[in-house]
Amino acid sequence: MTRRWRAPAGFTLIEMLVVLAIVGILAGAAIPLVEHTARRAREAQLREGLRSIRQALDAHRDAVEARRIGAGPDGSPWPATLEVLEQGVPMLDAEGRPREGVRLHLLRRLPRDPFADPTLGAAATWARRASTSPPGQFDGGADIIDIASRSAARALDGSQYRDW
Repeated sequence: MTRRWRAPAGFTLIEMLVVLAIVGILAGAAIPLVEHTARRAREAQLREGLRSIRQALDAHRDAVEARRIGAGPDGSPWPATLEVLEQGVPMLDAEGRPREGVRLHLLRRLPRDPFADPTLGAAATWARRASTSPPGQFDGGADIIDIASRSAARALDGSQYRDW
């Protein structure tokens, strides 16, 4: 009976280096895809934040016009601050007086701009346009009729976030 020589089981150094190189190339190709996906998620978050605040602003105006809540500054149907949408507005009774302890809450939580400085509060992340401001000029004022992102960055589609 003759003994046969068997190669030891396992990988050679060359095989391990080839596998590591392939894994490195695949990981390098995946990083831009992950960054693109994360940016797309932040853009979706921005769209949803803009939509919910604008709907709350419109609901505030509708409630003032229906005389369910009092008017804002100088009789404006728009709120004076974004925080009012979250904190609630006193509701009025049939005679137009505030009802004790009854508030109209238009937002559960004030969304923040995902592209803004994370150290800022949610309300400070948005640019505000007053009813007395010219269209497209977000410089604040006594009331808030619209909001926009303060970011000067461009979206994946080429538009600017502040134009959304």
